[in-house]
Amino acid sequence: METMNTAGLENKVAIVTGASRGIGKAIALRLAGAGVRVVVASKTAEPHARLPGTIHDTVREIHEAGGNACAIQCDVRNPADLQRVVDTTLENFGRIDILINNAGAIWIQSLADTDESRLNLVLDVNFKAPFLLTRLCLPHMAANGWGHIINMGPPLQQQATNSAGMIAYLTSKLGATLIAHGLGDELKGTGIACNSLWPRTLIESLVTATFGFGQPKDWRRSDILVDAVMLILQQDPHAFTGQALIDEEILSRYGGVADFSDYSVVPGSHPATMNLALFKEMAAEAKRRARAPT
Repeated sequence: METMNTAGLENKVAIVTGASRGIGKAIALRLAGAGVRVVVASKTAEPHARLPGTIHDTVREIHEAGGNACAIQCDVRNPADLQRVVDTTLENFGRIDILINNAGAIWIQSLADTDESRLNLVLDVNFKAPFLLTRLCLPHMAANGWGHIINMGPPLQQQATNSAGMIAYLTSKLGATLIAHGLGDELKGTGIACNSLWPRTLIESLVTATFGFGQPKDWRRSDILVDAVMLILQQDPHAFTGQALIDEEILSRYGGVADFSDYSVVPGSHPATMNLALFKEMAAEAKRRARAPT
């Protein structure tokens, strides 16, 4: 899409969780390019044999592009780590304006196939961490009279009755959306906004590739979510809050985008709307491949 007017974001400070790779990294890089000082808060600090990218890689790329960022190793399941992220952000940059709760854990299985450890994982990463980190950041956003919080979660109406086969995962993700709805009401008029964001289609990422959720023709590039994030951050936080947003709708309404084909990973392809049947079919196919003899 055309270049956005991001002048209002210059010198703001953003915390982005899960920013060592994938969508989180792409968001961090774009924010830094707009003049935002970025805190890259993720678990991976050392190179991993199977997972490319570290917090230091992201920060290095930001610095090489002329941006300003710092890396903080953080396991979002650990409340002490979340507190350290906030404390270190204030030590380095003196303020907090933007929080992108991007870190996520996925588990697509039936209730019977979900043990307590898997349940705790998705709840801790997808719901509890955004809840606690948001709570820690709020006083500092209030001191500035301005703030944007974005959680990664789907609209309630879209998933509330379509959760079979992924109850634990969707419960955790819908919890992030409920934070956005509830906090939007609690903070109305304060200048601090909280919204959730979700893609219309599958997004190319380590998750979709590793778990076999479709093929490249089924994916859009992460740019579509990044563009949506940047448009959300340009909205007035006094009024634009408490919503469950879809990337396509944001780009159409506020970015004037009518044709989304440029976001397709495979030129000319038309990725399908992400729905329960598609997701479960892809999950089942990934499970079959994993069990197949080699």
